[in-house]
Amino acid sequence: MPKLVFDIETTAQSLENFDTVQQEYLFREASRLPDEAQRAARQADITRFFSLWPLTGTVACIAMLNAESSRGQVLFIADDFEESQPGTVEFVPCVDEAELLTAFWDVARHYEGVITFNGRGFDVPFLYMRSALLNVPISRKDWLGYRYATEPHCDLAEQFTFYNGNRDGATRRFNLDFYCKAFGIESPKSQGICGNDVTQLITEGRSREVADYCLRDVQATVQLYHLWRERLGGIK
Repeated sequence: MPKLVFDIETTAQSLENFDTVQQEYLFREASRLPDEAQRAARQADITRFFSLWPLTGTVACIAMLNAESSRGQVLFIADDFEESQPGTVEFVPCVDEAELLTAFWDVARHYEGVITFNGRGFDVPFLYMRSALLNVPISRKDWLGYRYATEPHCDLAEQFTFYNGNRDGATRRFNLDFYCKAFGIESPKSQGICGNDVTQLITEGRSREVADYCLRDVQATVQLYHLWRERLGGIK
């Protein structure tokens, strides 16, 4: 069975989505600082993390490719859009997050294996939680099983650190951009967009640029996967 390679982009929810008790909880650490400028700075730091937490963020885009054929789809939320041109990758606009997640799990059920970069640490838990919160049925609930196996989930961030990921030494974990440059693969960030830009781009209505960036992440992950399989796959 072919393997599915995917990546997600997330964006922060508006602070208005949370009541006063929730806001107090979110910013409690900041409120304890004695200096007003420090409190404001810490609150801004916390707000920047909203897109990384499934209870304060949302899934804005999912790009996915068949690891062997490189055919696939990019699902993204958009109010208006242009029809995608025929090609190996179809851009599919969705009206909301629930529709996007439903479409993703419909595709995922056709694949036995999945490949990610840091999917165990971020993408999969985020998708599981957002799907549960929106009551979207999850077709694959086995992607966070036994960590020391590459089936059904091969997380390249785990593989390139040999399941260790220390801050120092030979198993230090680097980001996708660094691994791409080290292996001679074009970085997804080469066109000037990174994950930190996603919330702002979505706010500005530039969802197609986010979709293009997410696809570049997945294309790079596909190339890294083939290099890993050829050169490191099978090392215990």
